Amino acid sequence: MNIQQIRSATLIIQYAGKKFLVDPFLAEKGTYPPFSNSARQDQNNPLESLPIPMNEIIDHIDAVIVTHLHLDHWDDVAKEVLPKNVKLFTQNEEDAKEIQSAGFQNVEILQADTLFEGIQLIKTTGEHGRGDLVSLMGHVSGVVFKHPEEQTLYVAGDTVWYQSVQDTIHTHQPEVIVVNAGANQFLEGGPIIMDKEDVYQVHQAATTATIISVHMESANHWGLSKKELKQFAVEKQFSSQLLIPDNGESYPFLK
Repeated sequence: MNIQQIRSATLIIQYAGKKFLVDPFLAEKGTYPPFSNSARQDQNNPLESLPIPMNEIIDHIDAVIVTHLHLDHWDDVAKEVLPKNVKLFTQNEEDAKEIQSAGFQNVEILQADTLFEGIQLIKTTGEHGRGDLVSLMGHVSGVVFKHPEEQTLYVAGDTVWYQSVQDTIHTHQPEVIVVNAGANQFLEGGPIIMDKEDVYQVHQAATTATIISVHMESANHWGLSKKELKQFAVEKQFSSQLLIPDNGESYPFLK
């Protein structure tokens, strides 16, 4: 397994000999207006450039996973540049229909136990905020990867810490967990993805797992800096279990 942070929640995951692209947000820096009702209204999205050439991202992809259809997980550029026959997994029928309407021909809805080229892909649920935000932000998902020759990987997606995340960790015992942890938020309602306390809860639920924190400082509504999370992890004594990659950085994991 090799996990490469591209930008925001966008990942390239090499797993059991297959290349997965997760949540492609591929536009050039500053292409889209800022997310409204949030901080940094003078900064267009994405806030950062892609760290590697586009062809390195999209060439030889075996499958794409789109956890939900918010712009910073599935943007107009992704719809344009990805091959229309690529295998594409998504969370539900509603998202599948919208992706198919963009011309994609090989769309499959992730299930509780989907099999792809010998790899188990297990859809997990998420809550994109708390309270009234859950319904406002809509359905989101994550995915667990399993294969006999690889460590178990849990990509939690856009979710805060709540019971289902704990249950997923308890059930599947992942050795590697990717969390979206920029504490992204609007001016009211609190974080819509994990903040530093949520990341600590993940660590407490999986004390031996390696946690990779992504989706940080990449869109105008971010609320938690990489520096602050690093310092918090030192204070809470789990910095040795936490990785906070720079864009383009990758990590290998051997079973």
